[in-house]
Amino acid sequence: MTTELDTLLTALYVHIDDRLKTSRWRGRPPRLTDAELVTLAVAQAMLGFHCEARWLRFAHAHLHGVFPYLPQRPAYNKRLRAALGLVKQAIRSLAADTDLWLDPLWIVDSTPVECARSRETVKRSDLAGWANYGYCRSHSRFYWGLKLHLVCTPAGLPVTWALADPKIDERHVLAALIDNEPHLGSDRPGLLILADKGYIATELDRFLAAHSIALLRPSYRNRGTPHPAEPLLKTVRQLIESVNDTLKGQLDLEQHGGRTIEGVGVRVAQRILAMTCAIWHNRNTGAPITRSLIAYDH
Repeated sequence: MTTELDTLLTALYVHIDDRLKTSRWRGRPPRLTDAELVTLAVAQAMLGFHCEARWLRFAHAHLHGVFPYLPQRPAYNKRLRAALGLVKQAIRSLAADTDLWLDPLWIVDSTPVECARSRETVKRSDLAGWANYGYCRSHSRFYWGLKLHLVCTPAGLPVTWALADPKIDERHVLAALIDNEPHLGSDRPGLLILADKGYIATELDRFLAAHSIALLRPSYRNRGTPHPAEPLLKTVRQLIESVNDTLKGQLDLEQHGGRTIEGVGVRVAQRILAMTCAIWHNRNTGAPITRSLIAYDH
């Protein structure tokens, strides 16, 4: 544990405990509060523990000074899977508490979240009906799992996200994200979304125009006149790739270990929360790099 991580976890605990309303427990309250649970989950993601058993062994040996009570693995797993809504609230609360929240420029992209590799695992997985086969163009391979659709600012601050069947058109997912929370667009006059060629659709353009949102994406060479700002897309598109690299390279998104839809959902949210927390803390402390996890991952 470093001093920097101690500071981040303390600030996160205070923020969640002060600002997020959690449901009241009937009978005796749990010994590990919801704020402590979320803080513990962020620490796990920051320190790179994929296995909950190893993480709790480490926590029992080194973190009793930070967390007065630490549960055993079954209790931690159960509480964490039930805390998906709370983790989503924490992501939104931290993001809205930064000066990047009202940025009128968004970047949207999707990335695979593999959940199984062998055929036997696919047959007996509890994710049947949720996960499916998809194709990853970046690695030129098929996979079985889900797809993470992430909308973020150029600095990498998550605005909204969703896990979906990889066979669902990403244009439909973007429209659903906007339609589910229309205030996100209305709060940002002149909002511009940058996307790749997978988001080319006249219906999507009309839908976003109805919400006063502009969409900038590459155009086909044989279809119409390209947008004047299109050459800038190559540079800006690298930003979303770096965000995905943070989730997969530093927060081990592909090693989530979830076996149910609740397990996968909360473990993906856990990593998005860890990245959001780092951005929030870096902005508030004046760190030179906004999306840097170097001070917290060791």
